[in-house]
Amino acid sequence: MLRFFDLFGQSAALNALDGALRAAGVHPLLVPDGVKLTLVRLHKQAAAEKGRDAAYGEAAQLFCYCMLGHEQFGTSNGADAAERAAQRLEGAINEGDSLDARIVLLALHAGLIAPEIADRIEVDEG
Repeated sequence: MLRFFDLFGQSAALNALDGALRAAGVHPLLVPDGVKLTLVRLHKQAAAEKGRDAAYGEAAQLFCYCMLGHEQFGTSNGADAAERAAQRLEGAINEGDSLDARIVLLALHAGLIAPEIADRIEVDEG
């Protein structure tokens, strides 16, 4: 099947995100293009609000933590990185509306979230 980005090539932002996903332990082909586009858009908006360039490492770390779960993420990235991601997840759950919360919800709604992470999240239906 021909993928959309095979026709025109990926943007620099998507290439940077793919590299960040790889570095965090997830092959970019495991993340659908629509999810990657949404992740880039969310991160660019947050970076613009803070007046800085969009670097995708932090967003990819949390997204991959949600995909892989604590143990597998820790195996790929180290115990310290797993603990930092777990703290970011807790912060996202407690804050409710932040970039981290949107990244977690993106993983949840895309069906790419590890069951152990999904069990920790309460989503209001309404």
